[in-house]
Amino acid sequence: MASLLNTALSVGFTSNGRARRVRARSLVSPASVSFSRRRLTIRAAETDTNEGTVKPQVPDKAPAGGGSSFNQLLGIKGAAQETNKWKIRLQLTKPVTWPPLVWGVVCGAAASGNFHWTLEDVAKSVVCMMMSGPFLTGYTQTINDYYDREIDAINEPYRPIPSGAISEDEVITQVWVLLLGGLGCAGILDVWAGHTFPIVFYLALGGSLLSYIYSAPPLKLKQNGWIGNFALGASYISLPWWAGQALFGTLTPDIIVLTLLYSLAGLGIAIVNDFKSIEGDRAMGLQSLPVAFGAEAAKWICVGAIDITQISIAGYLLGAGKPYYALALLALIIPQVFFQFQYFLKDPVKYDVKYQASAQPFLVLGLLVTALATSH
Repeated sequence: MASLLNTALSVGFTSNGRARRVRARSLVSPASVSFSRRRLTIRAAETDTNEGTVKPQVPDKAPAGGGSSFNQLLGIKGAAQETNKWKIRLQLTKPVTWPPLVWGVVCGAAASGNFHWTLEDVAKSVVCMMMSGPFLTGYTQTINDYYDREIDAINEPYRPIPSGAISEDEVITQVWVLLLGGLGCAGILDVWAGHTFPIVFYLALGGSLLSYIYSAPPLKLKQNGWIGNFALGASYISLPWWAGQALFGTLTPDIIVLTLLYSLAGLGIAIVNDFKSIEGDRAMGLQSLPVAFGAEAAKWICVGAIDITQISIAGYLLGAGKPYYALALLALIIPQVFFQFQYFLKDPVKYDVKYQASAQPFLVLGLLVTALATSH
């Protein structure tokens, strides 16, 4: 639920706005940020000692080329500027981050062993996917952009909130609509499933709280690379799985432990997105793992978390007397390792999109293999 449900695998696990390096030619005056109730603007200036003039250092519009309308609708980097308010609202929810949550619900339903291809079960699963994806992941992404508005005003002032394309009051309204919509879906699912204890509702509520403390001060879990990335991984792997399994069956302690262990792979995937924002994170005091350990060490931590976790899960399945599932999972790890060397380990910034597009499908298929193994 990720925010169920919460926060991402992304298939990039998160598509947050990333930092751009501002290169100073001589003396740079401190950036000044001014706030109003509805709009936040950023001014940074460079003083030319020879000419005595002041030149702006931060662009106040999107980069040349206009950006992509498709990227704008998905909420990813390279988006075109848009004036249509509904397109801007969709952009804030980052639809590109919904699929992992939807897939997590599928895995949970498969792990329950009680999903049947009936109209009622399909309808339940669709509502659960809507809760996990558009509503609660959309809530998570919107609230993250809201609390990142200061750093976005420095790094990407053309993004919807700092540019003034949407007011802060409108963003807050969107946060509440998405949150209440997601919690409402959870309540409906509990009644529909005949639960005496509203487990889906409490999972949604817990995921929503996790989303809030991930982005918002004073806790702001994303400031710590280990805690923040694990919270992100758990909310993109564990929470939607738990919701799907609780909806159709029984959520057991062994499944909780297994999925939390799998969330360590999610931690690794979350690190992928940190490489693009090293300069901005360092400037804002965010201790992402590339900032804390350096890019070279962090990229090995990233792939190690992904690969060792899946190998451990394969070992668990082998020990549980399910060798075919264990072998299937190991077979899915091989192409992931290949693409790590082919793209990510060469240049985690340049090839991050190619790596995630090529390697992560095998990881999510491994999730389904594990879910099917636990259902038998």
